[in-house]
Amino acid sequence: MGNDAWRDFFERWPADRPRTGIVVTRFQETIPFTRFLVAEGLIALERDRPDSLGARKVFLSLSSIDAVKMTDTEDFEGVRKFGFC
Repeated sequence: MGNDAWRDFFERWPADRPRTGIVVTRFQETIPFTRFLVAEGLIALERDRPDSLGARKVFLSLSSIDAVKMTDTEDFEGVRKFGFC
């Protein structure tokens, strides 16, 4: 998935869905997040607690994202709100 696809995914995040999840990077790092902001080619992720080095915020290139895991418990039908059919 390219930068544009991930940018669209995060920018169209439904307002009624929690802005939480887990980003999996192409380096196989998992980054849980509770908030995010999108910029040109980048995403800023905020954790609810610091990682082992004390960092709460991560700035990551959108091209480094391999997957996004959803942690909410909403019905799978809610995925349609992200543009899936």
